[in-house]
Amino acid sequence: MLHQAPSGLVVSTGDPAGIGPELIARLWEMRGAEALPPFACVGSATLLQAAAASVGIDLPVARIETMAQAGDMFADALPVIDLGDVPYRPGQPDAQGARLALDSLTRASAMAVSGEAGGILTAPIAKAELAKVGFTHPGQTEFVAEACGAPADDAVMMLAGPSLRVVPITVHVALSRVPALLSARLIHRRTAIAARALQRDFGIAAPRIAVAGLNPHAGENGRMGSEDAAIIAPAVEQLRADGFDVRGPLPADTMFHAAARETYDFAVCMYHDQALIPLKALDFDKGVNVTLGLPVIRTSPDHGTAFDIAGTGRAHAGPMLAALRMAGECAARRHRIAA
Repeated sequence: MLHQAPSGLVVSTGDPAGIGPELIARLWEMRGAEALPPFACVGSATLLQAAAASVGIDLPVARIETMAQAGDMFADALPVIDLGDVPYRPGQPDAQGARLALDSLTRASAMAVSGEAGGILTAPIAKAELAKVGFTHPGQTEFVAEACGAPADDAVMMLAGPSLRVVPITVHVALSRVPALLSARLIHRRTAIAARALQRDFGIAAPRIAVAGLNPHAGENGRMGSEDAAIIAPAVEQLRADGFDVRGPLPADTMFHAAARETYDFAVCMYHDQALIPLKALDFDKGVNVTLGLPVIRTSPDHGTAFDIAGTGRAHAGPMLAALRMAGECAARRHRIAA
């Protein structure tokens, strides 16, 4: 059994008009049955109770000032660092809710960076709403990286589920821009960061890596594009020279069936959908977004705010549950290494 991390986890509220608050309440309700690690939430205590009530949960809350107060209270109430009363309007995002989401993310990130919290689970945000209140980052990954003082390129996204782990080299960009954004240096850097993170945070001593090609049939010797030979292959060669167990570029269309997945611990993909389509096809309700390469643990469920079903009770808690459990396991491993 893993050693328990010395500090509990902190959960940011996400957009309060989305499904984040009700799922946080659901996690606390499941704490005993799922043997979840202790956590506290940064947000509005009254809003969390209202969101819980909307899906039939009677949620006791305990207002706290620091994580040190959370441990003794977690069994009987959800510890909340209260940022003030905000009305609960499911499915109706507004500026007040966006401000709460940003303040929650800011405070939770600071707690993780300072070591007050053992890790951070970020509930889903609405980037367009946050932009209206001054949020200038592409997403929460980059925000947390900046809070850590880390270069944005060191924050590597991994999507992980029971069946598959994938690392997209490019993320939220138009497909037409991907070839120009790829470089051997970028592929090498992000793959190496991911491999070292799997060693440290996932307990995989020598991760096996499969690198996808960009083009059909990995370019088929240049007949279907030059990027595989000119950019991806040199990155793979350098990774191999650095001592990593890596293969590629491989045809992406044969990488994700069951037998192929048995041959690697994570797959490196060249663009967003190349990575996320197989992950969501295999592990839709258990996918976790993990930020690798940072001095703090950060996870998030692999879904959005789902404004259309907020407050209806239809939101599935699986991804949030998986994200919380993964954050706890990674934090415990770091604590064990440091001890």
